[in-house]
This record gives sequence, C-alpha cells and structure tokens, in this order.
Amino acid sequence: MTLWGAPMGDQVPRTVTITGIRQETPTIRSFSFDSPFEFAAGQFVMVWVPGVDEVPMALSSANSITVQKVGDATTALFSLNTSDRIGIRGPFGNGFFQGEKMLAIAGGVGAAPLLPLARGDRAMTFLLGARTETELLFVDQLDECTDLQIATDDGSLGVQGFVTALFDDLNFGAYDRIVVCGPELMMRAVLGKVAEIGIEHRTEFTLHRYMKCGVGLCGSCCIDPSGLRVCRDGPVISGDLLIKSEFGQYMRDASGRKQKI
Repeated sequence: MTLWGAPMGDQVPRTVTITGIRQETPTIRSFSFDSPFEFAAGQFVMVWVPGVDEVPMALSSANSITVQKVGDATTALFSLNTSDRIGIRGPFGNGFFQGEKMLAIAGGVGAAPLLPLARGDRAMTFLLGARTETELLFVDQLDECTDLQIATDDGSLGVQGFVTALFDDLNFGAYDRIVVCGPELMMRAVLGKVAEIGIEHRTEFTLHRYMKCGVGLCGSCCIDPSGLRVCRDGPVISGDLLIKSEFGQYMRDASGRKQKI
C-alpha cells in the first residue's frame, strides 16, 4: 500500500487553503490545496464547505480532490477561488487491495480515486469511459503511465458504447486485481460481467453513499442486507460481497428513504 504526505488523525479536521483550480471537463474541476494528506488510493475524505455542508470525496492526489458539480455542496465549492479555505477530515475507509498487475475501470469522475494507482505504476491497463469526449477525465496523464483504452457513449472518441464494450479483447487472467469506480449502474454492469467468468472476488468497487459521520457510528451509509458500512467497511468493497446487495438497485437519502438508482 503506497502512502503520501504527512500523517494526521482521522477525527481531527484540518483547514486547508485552495492553491489551484483546474477545469478538467465542462462539469469537473480539480482543487489543489496547501497541505498534503497521507492516504491509500481509494480512501476518501469529508470535505466541509463553510456554511453549506460536509460531503465525502475521493482524493485524486495527496493534496487534491477532483469534483463533479452535482449538488449544493459541489456547487458552492465551484464558486470558491484560490486562497479560499475549506475543511477536510480524514482520510477514512479502506484503500484498494495491493496488486502489481491491476486492471482499472472508470466512468466519469470515477477516474479520480483510480488515478493514484496509475501514477504509481500499479494499473497495467486503464479502461476509461464517459458520455462524450469532452467529459473524459485525465486522458493525457493516464496515457503517459498506463495502457489507456477509451469508450464513449456517443462514439466521439474510442469505442462507441459503455466501458464494458472494451471487455471483449481483454485477457482477464493477466490481472491479479480489478478495480472499478464510476456511476453505479455502470459498476453493476461490470459486476455482472466479472461474475459471469467467476472473478468477482478479485474485483473491487468503490461505493458512494450518503454519509453523516464518516466513521461508522451513524449507520446512514449501511448497505442492505449485510449492514456493511461504506465509510468504515468500504468505500472499496469486493464484488462477491455485493452480488446479492442493493448495489446498482437503490441507495438511501438523508432521511433513510430508498431512492432508485
């Protein structure tokens, strides 16, 4: 497991100053800050936007988060400028299992937690998908350090179709681990494919759920029916534990009500 930066206590929030903002795609930005965090690829942090909310986000490097504008907190984050300050608590959860020959599969902003694996020369092959060419994330960076293969829904770059369209030419036996992050319906499709060939136990998925505490106390991110806590037992969870779960079907909102995915 590769670690970066200086250690910190899980429960101690840290105020950081935004030092750079990079427009990655029309809807995604990377925010770098002045203080690096010690983390394992796949872990997450709770990001506090003052006066708005605290939400879980993946670290795309020791001192950056990569964010898609989708709700109140991310909209507020997009309104900030360099020299503005945010709070960061963590990192929390588990990272990806150690592997030397990894296949990484990402859709949209799901490439963010997988980027450190590619930079660390752990991802032999990287399958990257998005709705259209302009929404593909980290193409130049990934192309430099891994065998990058691309799929877009509209065919504007790479193979036309979902990222699973790239599976036909893969030798899954060449990889000791498969790591996946992206929209949950896409990840569920990947789970179905790897289950067909019996390698779901070697495949890890990064889940996103509503969280209040981030440390396993409140239970707001528990998965049916196992009760696994995404914040504490995840966010990286093995595919064999997700086969008969809510994964890809529904998740719960802040009040605990089911919302269909």
